Amino acid sequence: MVFEYFASKFNFWKKAVRNEMSSNKQQKKSERFLALHKQDKLLVLPNVWNPITARILEAKGFPAAATASAAISSSLGYHDGEKIKLSTHLDIIKRIVDSVNIPVTADIESGYASNTSELKASINQIIDTGVAGINIEDSKGKEGIIRDTTEQCERISTVRVVAEERGLHLVINARIDCFLSKDDKTMNEISEEVIKRADAYIKSGADCVYPVGVLDLETIKALRKSINSPINILGSHRTIPLKTMQEVGLNRVTFGPFLFRSSLKKFVNIVEELGNLGSYECFSEDTFSFDEALQFLRDQKEK
Repeated sequence: MVFEYFASKFNFWKKAVRNEMSSNKQQKKSERFLALHKQDKLLVLPNVWNPITARILEAKGFPAAATASAAISSSLGYHDGEKIKLSTHLDIIKRIVDSVNIPVTADIESGYASNTSELKASINQIIDTGVAGINIEDSKGKEGIIRDTTEQCERISTVRVVAEERGLHLVINARIDCFLSKDDKTMNEISEEVIKRADAYIKSGADCVYPVGVLDLETIKALRKSINSPINILGSHRTIPLKTMQEVGLNRVTFGPFLFRSSLKKFVNIVEELGNLGSYECFSEDTFSFDEALQFLRDQKEK
């Protein structure tokens, strides 16, 4: 009985030490990630959806990785918009976090919560994955329908409080969906609303704002001039060039589901070629060899 008592105490102590070490490691990653938003160089974050894409980023020298909810849900055969279960999403995020040493920020959509009580619970679970940061959007689970500013500020404050209670400065990237809104407003009116929301979200605890959907240089310049915090822009073939983003003074660029969709397009092209009894040129220079793929894979068994 005495042995069992001390064994139980030892295991409890060992678990507590392990959790403390994990927490310290997560906080250091968050600090590193936040610092990347305050440098002169544009933080380029090609979005990932599984461990191997995250490992490729790390191997290529990227300082951090960002998930894309649309890419993750699409890879599982579901629409974006919290259609996959939170537990499923958390499992993918944790696998990505555990696969690399660089900080990972997770796109958690609207937070998988309809109220602040639910948000506290989901944020605690998200923090448990080991992420250094999150994206949280002000759409109500569907693009074009946006939460009231006051309500979204309360949600951002809730995320900040939960993270601080865990001893973590979670890097909050507050997505602003006004440019996706169905409201009949002019570009100037939308920009003014974005600027007001950006200021309110930063005061509520956000570290960076993400006015998704803005494309033209003049609007981006106007936002940069009026928003006194790091700004994240969605990069695509229709957005201003990356070098211009850096010259304008933007801090971060992400790409949403575009990398995933580009990969999916190549898959479709290959299977169509094979289905038509075409050539094997689809498996040519653009395909990884066995050894090239192997460098991004683990040899150990899954725990």
